[in-house]
Amino acid sequence: MNRLPAVLASARQQTLPAGQTIFSLGQPCNSYVVLMSGSVRVFTSSENGKELVLYRIQPGEICVLTTSCLLGNKHYPAEAITESEIRICMLSKAEFNNLIATDSEFRDFVFQSFSQRLADLITQLEQIALESVPWRLQQYLLKHADNDNLVHATHQTIAAEIGTAREVVSRHLKTLERQQKIRLGRGSIEVVASELKDACPV
Repeated sequence: MNRLPAVLASARQQTLPAGQTIFSLGQPCNSYVVLMSGSVRVFTSSENGKELVLYRIQPGEICVLTTSCLLGNKHYPAEAITESEIRICMLSKAEFNNLIATDSEFRDFVFQSFSQRLADLITQLEQIALESVPWRLQQYLLKHADNDNLVHATHQTIAAEIGTAREVVSRHLKTLERQQKIRLGRGSIEVVASELKDACPV
């Protein structure tokens, strides 16, 4: 967990269950939140229901969209949902604005965290725009394989993570299976080869 400013030690804390919506598209931003435990998925959806995961918030991290909306007095352009039970520190919009103006430690934390999270988001969007689907799929499999070389994710989940359609993911997974790089199971994918860089043509 990142080092948190001292002022957050006295901030209100709240526990939320898994599957809880944190914010929705078009909702006003009224609180500054720092995640203390658990995981939150931030995503956007198209009109036809296609989902794209923008990023995840882990313990000690801020939500870059929340910070942006508070600073710019904007409404949320995406959605966020808890992936597990979470514990958060919360500051009201008025408390946030006051601390930004008066507390240098808090101000440094906010802007340094915002800068890093924004850079991570831009990197992800660059990968979606510039890297091929096979490359993104292979990187996802390598990153999420557990100690038994298993990836526990549906084709729809993977599609949302790498920014493509479920049918495209299924097609490329079949290609990898024919190349004996993976084995497809029910609700899981076994990574057979240690390297997948050349598994599909770019």
